[in-house]
Amino acid sequence: MDSSNIKIRTIFTHPRFDKSYRKLPTEIKEKAKKREKIFRKNCFDPRLKTHKLHGKEKEAWAFDINYHYRIKFIFLSDREVLFLDIGPHDVYK
Repeated sequence: MDSSNIKIRTIFTHPRFDKSYRKLPTEIKEKAKKREKIFRKNCFDPRLKTHKLHGKEKEAWAFDINYHYRIKFIFLSDREVLFLDIGPHDVYK
């Protein structure tokens, strides 16, 4: 994926993401909403630290909400993504 300024048109969520999101503390949910707005404008904004995963997760990407929490996702097309999970570093598992 080209790391230029890519605007995301549509974000779909996996049921695992929805379940994990509901369990998050309110302050993390609020931070995630702010990060999603940045992500929609430019999914490779340096503030997000968007990075490709490796190994069995090599098709997935992640971006930071804060130091401990991140969102794991995949690109469905140039402008569409699927949020797979949200949580601490163990979302990579």
